[in-house]
Amino acid sequence: MSEEKSLNFIEEIIEADLAEGKYTQIYTRFPPEPNGYLHIGHAKSICLNFGLGIKYGGKTNLRFDDTNPVKEDTEYVDSIKEDVQWLGFNWQKEVYASDYFEQLYEMAVALIKKGLAYVDDLSAEEIATLKGSPTVPGMDSPARGRSIEESLLLFSEMKAGKYKDGEKVLRAKIDMAATNMHMRDPLLYRIKHANHHRTGDAWCIYPMYDFAHGQSDSIENITHSICTLEFIPHRELYDWLIERLEIFPSKQYEFARLNMTYTVMSKRKLLQLVSEGHVQGWDDPRMPTISGMRRRGFTAESIRTFCDKIGVARRENMIDFSLLEFCLREDLNKSALRVMGVLEPLKLIITNYPQGQTEELISENGPDDAYGTRIVPFSKILWVEREDFMEVAAKKWFRLAPGAMVRLKSAYIIKCDGFTKDADGNISEIQCSYLPETKSGNDISGISVKGTIHWVSAQHALPAEVRLYDRLFKVENTASEEGDFKDYINEDSLKIISNAWVEPSLLTGTTATRYQFLRKGYFCIDKDSAADKLVFNRTVTLKEAWSKEVKKN
Repeated sequence: MSEEKSLNFIEEIIEADLAEGKYTQIYTRFPPEPNGYLHIGHAKSICLNFGLGIKYGGKTNLRFDDTNPVKEDTEYVDSIKEDVQWLGFNWQKEVYASDYFEQLYEMAVALIKKGLAYVDDLSAEEIATLKGSPTVPGMDSPARGRSIEESLLLFSEMKAGKYKDGEKVLRAKIDMAATNMHMRDPLLYRIKHANHHRTGDAWCIYPMYDFAHGQSDSIENITHSICTLEFIPHRELYDWLIERLEIFPSKQYEFARLNMTYTVMSKRKLLQLVSEGHVQGWDDPRMPTISGMRRRGFTAESIRTFCDKIGVARRENMIDFSLLEFCLREDLNKSALRVMGVLEPLKLIITNYPQGQTEELISENGPDDAYGTRIVPFSKILWVEREDFMEVAAKKWFRLAPGAMVRLKSAYIIKCDGFTKDADGNISEIQCSYLPETKSGNDISGISVKGTIHWVSAQHALPAEVRLYDRLFKVENTASEEGDFKDYINEDSLKIISNAWVEPSLLTGTTATRYQFLRKGYFCIDKDSAADKLVFNRTVTLKEAWSKEVKKN
């Protein structure tokens, strides 16, 4: 009997709430701002929020925090929805903070009427100056004593578009000497004359995140509002606003965000990588974005497994990238189709194979019989990996060398009889003879060899470009290094092989098909692929190679 997995601290809270009858049904939400593409860190939050809804028979909303029209776009909305669905989750409601702009405005008016908010004329710099420091109390704005009536008038004029950006703001009236800096009369609304991706020019004032977040949770009856640790200081304001507005008491809980070696998670830094051309876009397979990982060949199952393995904690820690690769290999080993592709081709001629003859050999499609078999064409001239031949065999060399014998995968045993060099002294061709009685599945020779290599028929093989992706950074944590984080970009994170060859069965694959190129790694078809030139991305190597490389260097 398998051991039951222990509960994380959020599950413990939920189970206690349900046992006490605090809620009859839990309601969570995933609230991204549509100002960029989601990354693996967001995947952790997605799996947590939607996973809790599934586990406890609750509901989860997908809510877009679209309160900053300057940075947001429908392109990001569409990509976020695609990512969440690709990960395997469906939302109860698709909602937007902008759906609540009128309600949020009325809530702000209610605060003013209660004497709990006021319109301020100070600039952002002046407000910051008067805010004090963690050890020095702030000072009141001259507008703090403004009458309720005047603030109501000014706030309505702000909404009507009478003032320029930054000319006025709405602030909560709390405590300028509060220990928590977030409680020193925080901003609730600011003026932004910018076109909104959903509401157009209907609004020129927009709620701050701290005002829109908790109130949107309350409007939707969210029971457990789950945020990352940086929002701990915001929780006091979250509760203060809900209590003063006397609305549904949503509760905020914080967990540790995902930090992972050899990458960055900051949207600002990821935007730099894109805008400065260090990568080819948000979906570059080296990026930690979900779209980039999908393009590289990651499976949704492997990402969900990874998020489950790292768990939910209250304390920040650094997760090794190799754990994500381990989850990926485990999934691909069970699901990827087995095929043959030659990345660094060397011509092999079977001298005693009949000229013009072609055979259709049978090869396994996957890790077990359930995947069935496929036909692989075989002929006199083959492509094999250059690294599978050695002019002078080393000790314990079980591949091709003069006089050596190997088995061609799903085909015959061959013996290397000789080789040819070009004018530059490079091996250009090897000559072999085959043993007809050693055909795979019908070998009657009794001959045993230690080495098996892959191959493709030169007559039937398809030309391919293969992109070998690796970790984007050379150091585990760029934040702990001196200088600019971009100084540590791995210049070998992408190697392009333009003269690879693959077996013809790959012509029918799609970008969703996952392959294991025998002995070479796991690959997928890239969106740049075409019938006359297939393009493959290496998703991950067959075994962990990075740690060995680090030790070697």
